[in-house]
Amino acid sequence: MSHPALRGDHHVHSTFSDDAVSTLEENVAAAERRGLTTLRLVDHVRRDTAWVPEYLAAVRALRVPAGLTVLTGVEAKILDVGGGLDIPALPTGIDRILIADHQFPGVDGPLGPTAVRERIAGGWAAPDVLDQLVTALIAAMRQHPGNQLAHCFSILPKIGLSEDDLGRERIDAWARAAAETDTHVEVNEKWGCPGRPSLDALRASGATIVASTDSHEAADVGRYERVAALLHEDA
Repeated sequence: MSHPALRGDHHVHSTFSDDAVSTLEENVAAAERRGLTTLRLVDHVRRDTAWVPEYLAAVRALRVPAGLTVLTGVEAKILDVGGGLDIPALPTGIDRILIADHQFPGVDGPLGPTAVRERIAGGWAAPDVLDQLVTALIAAMRQHPGNQLAHCFSILPKIGLSEDDLGRERIDAWARAAAETDTHVEVNEKWGCPGRPSLDALRASGATIVASTDSHEAADVGRYERVAALLHEDA
């Protein structure tokens, strides 16, 4: 029996994102073909993004088939260790912000993976790097409750670390914060994260786990391999 979370896709991009190729309508049609019951349409924003009202109007105008719930979202990167997000003022109608670790949250702003690797090579101890990342994630969840973590911990392999390096104490604190702030945590097909220990901690804390493809074209909507394996392991 398939995991119930696989009936939803909570992170699907459209042509409102500059790196996606499918329209909102094409994504909805794909979700219907896949037999999904929930679809979260999500696109990338920055502080200077101006098209969110247009996006919301386009979503409201969609023909949504019976049996499918269409939700809205915008994806924004964490900027710093204090949990600030690269996000504009949002009008009413965005269901959840997707909080993303596209770059490493530094003290004074985001750091690219190469810069973090160089600092680690220069003596920045891995435990301190991991503490800073988890502190930033928790701060973002507390500053912006009721939202969603996107491909959480995908930054780690980019900087030469992994989820296995996090350890129980950090993962438990992160999972408790997700539960306490009503933060949904997606299991992401593109990046194959979070992994088993993190999912175990989320379940133990009572946090909500959802599935996502992070699709940028409609053919990928609702198509799970890595997520299915992770969730079946976690069942």
